[in-house]
Amino acid sequence: MRNRKRADLPEGSDNPISAAVTSRDHSIVQMATEAVKHKQCRLAFQPVMQAHPPQEVAFYEGFIRVLDETGRVIPARDFMPQVENTPIGRDLDCVALEMGLRTLIRNPGIRLSINMSARSIGYDRWSRVLGRFLKKDASLGERLILEISERSAMQVPELVVDFMDRQQERGIAFALDDFGASNFSFRHFREFLFDAAKIDGQFIRGISSTPDNQSLVRALIAVAREFEILVTAESVESPEDASFLIANGVDCLQGFLYGAPSVTPPWKQENNAKTGS
Repeated sequence: MRNRKRADLPEGSDNPISAAVTSRDHSIVQMATEAVKHKQCRLAFQPVMQAHPPQEVAFYEGFIRVLDETGRVIPARDFMPQVENTPIGRDLDCVALEMGLRTLIRNPGIRLSINMSARSIGYDRWSRVLGRFLKKDASLGERLILEISERSAMQVPELVVDFMDRQQERGIAFALDDFGASNFSFRHFREFLFDAAKIDGQFIRGISSTPDNQSLVRALIAVAREFEILVTAESVESPEDASFLIANGVDCLQGFLYGAPSVTPPWKQENNAKTGS
């Protein structure tokens, strides 16, 4: 068999795989840009349940979605990796925050968490959205939870700590998202002002039959307890996993077992079920 020379292999811009990936990423960024421009964005809501009686909804998480040119709802996992470090990524953060705050205004009986990143803190438009709504109704802060991932928080920890400190008087709660997924130093719990931590779903799915993950999750719960932080387990998909998590001390449960994210607000579905409409 003839040995193929390196010159025979496509490289750089001539590589069809690289070209396809670049073209795909450009299309995704363009789709997100058009969605923001034409106000074709939605929030999908997922309930987060209390782990202990009365086992009611503790709060809802709002996930940003965009609509493509056919009107199909596109989940964040299919566009956020390509846009998160672009200007349109910052714009999507603003859209998500504004839609979340409007949701709180229209529904005074709920609490809502919205994802943000450290990049949002230094973005004037995002700060103006937050300030404008809280100026209209200061009580909104008491029902707003901002989720920051470990990776994002550790990019500019001093900036995040300062921001959290300034928002305390507004009543805003902060949750550490993807807890356990990266090299978040436990000593930072003393510096950050997190009220809650959400254990990353990769450790939760199938935990009832995965001893290694059981040990890790017990350790994460113990760390959170040490700092008096409320613990949520995400990606809960089976009653067996839920039972293990409840027995080991989590405070809240989130996942398909309790409902998938839906652009139709779950509280409206619940009200319709109660009224029989």
